[in-house]
Amino acid sequence: MAGHAHLDHNGDKRIALLIAILALFLALAETGAKSAQTEAISRNIEAANLWAFFQARSIRQTTVRTAAEEADLARQAATDATLRTAIEQQQQAWRATAQRWESEPETGEGRRELSARARAAEAKRDLSFAAYHHYEYGSAAFQVAIVLASASIVTAVPALAAGAVVVGLGGLVLTGLGFFAPEAVHF
Repeated sequence: MAGHAHLDHNGDKRIALLIAILALFLALAETGAKSAQTEAISRNIEAANLWAFFQARSIRQTTVRTAAEEADLARQAATDATLRTAIEQQQQAWRATAQRWESEPETGEGRRELSARARAAEAKRDLSFAAYHHYEYGSAAFQVAIVLASASIVTAVPALAAGAVVVGLGGLVLTGLGFFAPEAVHF
């Protein structure tokens, strides 16, 4: 076959293997990104629900406290001792309820506990979003590396394959950060 340029099939096989490895890591990074994104969204919803519950408790607490304060006027105006006692008992019940809504450790539904739970959900959300961003950047690096490796086959320029390896290693580092230390580096 005179006239045909000598093709380096072993080099092409190595680059094809590199592309396959990069595609594998791309799939892993994409899976990690989707998982982290889903977790972040779930934790964001959880935090929003907890803060809404916190606000509802605050409104109820304010309403009950206001009712207890208003009842003072009715108690002072009451001339009947039985009515006065009934109003005082109702005021005590309202104040006890308002106090219980401030902190309810046994149920975790007091304002203090709801606030702590909401903050914990926000922290998990932030961690998941940080991981998500690393996975996404890692995915982009793997995609660029695959393009570079593919171009090296078409153009027979070995520097493109070397660039694919370097960019692929960068993608591996970013994906590793997403998995092991999402908050180590911020973009």
